[in-house]
Amino acid sequence: MSQAQTNKTRKTRSVFARLASGIRRPASIHDFHGGIHPPEMKHLSNGTPIVPGPLPQQLVLPLNMHIGAPAKPLVAPGDKVLKGQMIAEPIGAVSAAIHAPTSGTVSAIGPRPIQHPSGMDAVCIVIDTDGEDQWLEHQGIADYTEKSPAELVDLIRHAGIAGMGGAGFPTSIKVNLGDHQRVEQLLINAVECEPYITADDRLMRERAEQIVTGIHILQYLLNPRRTLIGIEDNKPEAISAIKRACKGCDIEVRVVPTKYPSGGEKQLIQLLTGKEVASGQLPAQVGVVCQNVGTAYAIKRAVCDGEPLVSRVTTLTGDGVSQPGNYEVLLGTPVRDLLAHGNLAGLDIGRLVMGGPMMGFTLHNPGVPVVKTTNCIIAASPEELPEPPPEQPCIRCGSCAEVCPANLLPQQLYWHAKNDDLEKAQHHNLMDCIECGACAYVCPSHIPLVQYYRYAKGEVRQQAADQVKADKARQRFEARQARIEQEQAEKEARRQARLEANRKKKEAGPAAASTVDVAALKQASLDASKAYKAAVKAAKAAEAEGADNLAELKAEADRLKAVADKAKAAVRDAKDDAPVAAAPAEDTVAKLKKQVGDASCAYKAAVKAAKAAEAEGADNVAELKAQADTLKASADALKAELREAKANAPAATAPVAQADPVAELKKQVGDASSAYKAAVKAARQADENGADNAADLRAEADRLKAVADQLKADLRDAKANAPASPAPTAPSPSTATVVEQPDPVAALKKQVGDASLAYKAAVKAAKQADEDGADNAADLHSEAGELKAIADQLKAELRDAKAAAPPTPKAAPAATATTDSPAVPEEQAPQSLAEVDPEQAAKRQKRLKGLKTAYNMAHKQYKEAHAAYERAERNETASADELQAMQVKIDKLKAKADNARDALDALVEEAKADIRAHTGKDLKTLKLEAARAESALADKQQELEQQRSSASEDTLEALSSELQALESETQIARKALKQAVEEQGLAE
Repeated sequence: MSQAQTNKTRKTRSVFARLASGIRRPASIHDFHGGIHPPEMKHLSNGTPIVPGPLPQQLVLPLNMHIGAPAKPLVAPGDKVLKGQMIAEPIGAVSAAIHAPTSGTVSAIGPRPIQHPSGMDAVCIVIDTDGEDQWLEHQGIADYTEKSPAELVDLIRHAGIAGMGGAGFPTSIKVNLGDHQRVEQLLINAVECEPYITADDRLMRERAEQIVTGIHILQYLLNPRRTLIGIEDNKPEAISAIKRACKGCDIEVRVVPTKYPSGGEKQLIQLLTGKEVASGQLPAQVGVVCQNVGTAYAIKRAVCDGEPLVSRVTTLTGDGVSQPGNYEVLLGTPVRDLLAHGNLAGLDIGRLVMGGPMMGFTLHNPGVPVVKTTNCIIAASPEELPEPPPEQPCIRCGSCAEVCPANLLPQQLYWHAKNDDLEKAQHHNLMDCIECGACAYVCPSHIPLVQYYRYAKGEVRQQAADQVKADKARQRFEARQARIEQEQAEKEARRQARLEANRKKKEAGPAAASTVDVAALKQASLDASKAYKAAVKAAKAAEAEGADNLAELKAEADRLKAVADKAKAAVRDAKDDAPVAAAPAEDTVAKLKKQVGDASCAYKAAVKAAKAAEAEGADNVAELKAQADTLKASADALKAELREAKANAPAATAPVAQADPVAELKKQVGDASSAYKAAVKAARQADENGADNAADLRAEADRLKAVADQLKADLRDAKANAPASPAPTAPSPSTATVVEQPDPVAALKKQVGDASLAYKAAVKAAKQADEDGADNAADLHSEAGELKAIADQLKAELRDAKAAAPPTPKAAPAATATTDSPAVPEEQAPQSLAEVDPEQAAKRQKRLKGLKTAYNMAHKQYKEAHAAYERAERNETASADELQAMQVKIDKLKAKADNARDALDALVEEAKADIRAHTGKDLKTLKLEAARAESALADKQQELEQQRSSASEDTLEALSSELQALESETQIARKALKQAVEEQGLAE
C-alpha cells in the first residue's frame, strides 16, 4: 500500500474513531477459570532481531499443512518452478494452496515424514533449490478498497494463508462468513502465552505498521463493530510498537495479565469481551472472529505486495543452540538445516520439540519440515526438558480441575478415556478440551493426561467417520434394492401385459388375426441389421484411418440403426398380432435353443480370438472385437426370441412330463453365478490396467449379482413350495442285492476334483508367468479361465445329479436304531454322503495350522525387510549394492510368503470341496442355514413372549409347538455345520 493510501485510510479511520469515542465503553479485562504460570524462558530468544533463515538444498512441502483437504499438486517431477509459483491448488471449501518458497526443480512427489506426533508419513512435494531465489513476476493491489470482499477472499485463498498461531485453519473460511452473520468484535491474538515462543513478540516490535495494515484489510472484509488487540503484559516493547501503529485508528489495544493459556481462542474471547463460547459453538456464533498477528501480517503481504505465504517467523531456542533467536524461515525447510543455521551446540540434545513445551510434540526425525503452523523449535538439553517421571496412580487431589481453562473435569475424562468409555467422555465435553497441558503440568502423579485425551478424541473422530461410511453404504444398498425391486415390478408388469394381450388374441380367434407376412418382416429386419453393422464397421475403420468423412459415416450408421430398430419393432408387433399357431411350440423353442447355443459358442470363440490377437499385437484386433460385438448382439437377440417363445408357448395338451422348475432354476442360478464371476474378473482386470470402462464393468457386475441373488431367492421359494414327489418304488431290503449300477454322483465328484486341481495348477502357472514377465502369461490366464468355466459347469451338473439322485439305501439299517431315541426326519438330519476319516481330518488341521504359521512368519519377515529397505532408501544410509541385496531378499521373502499363502488357500479350498462332496452343500450354505435357523428361532421366541399375556391358550400352544420345531431345526443346522467343519479340520 502506498504512503498516501495509508494516510487516507488512517484519516478515514480516525474520523470514525472520533465519532465512536463518545460511546465506547471503558476498557475492562475479564478473567477465565484456571490457568497456570510456568517459567516463561522467553529471554533466550527475544533479545535479537528477526534474521533470514537458511536456504537449504532441498525443501519438503507437505500437501496437508493446514486443516481440511490436502492440496492437489499442479507440478510433476522434473518441472522447474519459481519463487511464489503455485505448486498445489486448494481442493474443496476447506483447503489452502501451496507455493514454491524459492526457485528450483521438483525432484519428487511422494511420502515423507511430516509434522505429526506419531512421526507419520504423508505426500509431499520435494524441491531441489537452485540457489538463485528467483521470484515469479508478481504485483500487489495499490488500493484494496477498490476490490470487492469476494475478490479479496479468493486472493487470500489462493495465496495459501492459514492460521499462523493455532491449528492452521484456512483464513479464507474465517473471513467469509456471509451476510447472515454479524461480526460484533474482531479480536487479534497477540498474547503468545506459551513459554519459549517469541515469534509474534519480535514481529510486533519490528513490523507493527504492516500488521496494522493487515488488520485494516480484515476490518474491510468483516466490517466489525469493534476491533481489539490482546497482548500479555510481559511484552512492553511490542505493546508500545502496536500502540504507535494504531494511533488514530479505531483499534483498541488491550493488555492482559500474563497467564497460560490466555492465547487460547475461547479464553481470549472471555478475557477481552466477557463472552463465553458454549460447548459445540463456534466464536462466529457469538459474533466474534479471532485472527493471529502473524496471519494479519501474511494477509498484508498477499494483498498489498502480491506475495503468497512462502515463509514464516519461527523461534529457534533452547540450550542446544548457541545462537537462539527468531528466523524468517522458508516453508519446507528441514529442521536439521535450521538447527545448523542456528549453530547447533555440541551438547547432547535431550529433546527436539516442534511448538512450545506445553502444546508441542517431540520430533524423532530432524528431517521433518517447517510448515505454516511451526512457530517454534526447541533444542533442549536433558537437564532443560528432562523425561517425565513414571506415571503413578491418581490420588484424586483435584488440582487438574482447578487449573483447567475450559472448566472441565480432567479426572473424570481420564478415567473414561483410560477405560475406552467414549460415550461418557463425550458427555463430560471431551471435545472441548484444548489440549493445553495445564492439567498434566500440575498433576502430582505425573499422569500424561493430554495423551489420554488425544487418544480418546481420535477414537471419537474415527467412530464418527466409520458411522458416516456405514450410513452411506446403507443408503446405497437401500437405493439399489429399491431399484432392483422397481425393475422386477416393471418386468413383471410387462410380462403380464404380454400374457393378457395373447389371451385376448386367442379369444378373438383366427378371424381377427392379422395377415401380415411375419417372415418378410423378419427378413427386412435382418437386412437392416446387417446394413447397420456394416455402417458401424466402416465408421470404425474411417476413425482409425483419420478419414475426413467420419461424421457422415457416423450419421449414416445412426440412420440405419433407427431403420433397424423400426424393423425390429414391426416384427414384434407382427408377432403379437399373428394368429396362434396350431402346431405345438416345442419345436420352435427347441430350434431357438439350438440357435442360442450355436451363437453363444461363436461369440466365445470370437472373444478368444480377439484376446489372442491383442496379446500378439495383431493388426486386426479392432475387426475381431467388432465381430465379437456383432455375435454378442445376435446371441442376445436370439435369447430374447427364446424368452418370448417360451412365454407365448401354449400349454401342452398331451400328458407330457412337466419340466422340474427347481432343476431349471438351479441351472439358471449356475449360469448367473458364472456370468457374475466373469464380470467381477473383467472389472478387476480393468482396474489393474487403468481402463476407462472400469466403472461400467463394476456396475455390470453389481447388476449380474442382483440377478443371481434374485434367482437364488426364487430357487429357495421353489424348493419350499415344491410338492413332495412320490418316492420311486425302491426294492425291499431283501431284494437289494441286485447288481449295482455305476454311481453318476461319484463319477461327477471325481471329475469336479480333477477339474479343480487343473484350474488351481493353471492359476499358479499364470501367476508365475506374470512374475517372470513371460510372453505366454495372457494365454495361461485365458486357459485358467476356461478351466474355471469347466469346473463350474461340472459343479452345476454335480448339484443337479445330487438333487435328482434317489434316496440312498444306506439309511435302511438305521431303522433298528430308532427304537431307543426320538426320530429326526431323514431329510433334515445332518448326514454325510460318505464317511470321513478322523485321522485324515486331524492331519489336515495340523497342516492348516502349520501353513498358517509359516505364512504369518514369512509375511512378517517380508514387511520388516521392506520397511528396512524404505528407511535405508529414504535416509540414504545404504549403498546401491546393499539396496540391491535387500531387494533380492525382499523378493525371496515375498515369494516364500506367496507360496505359503497359495498352499494354505489350496488346502482350505480342498477342505471346502470335501464339505460339498460329503454334505451336498458348500460351507457358505451351511452357515446361512444355521444363521437363518437362529434368526427364525429368536423371532419365534420374541413373538411368544409378546403374545404370552394377551393370546389365548390355543394360540400359545400353537406357538410353543412351532418354537419346539424351530429349536429342533436350529439344533440340526448347528450340528450339520459343526460336524462338517470338524470333519474337514476347519475347526479353527
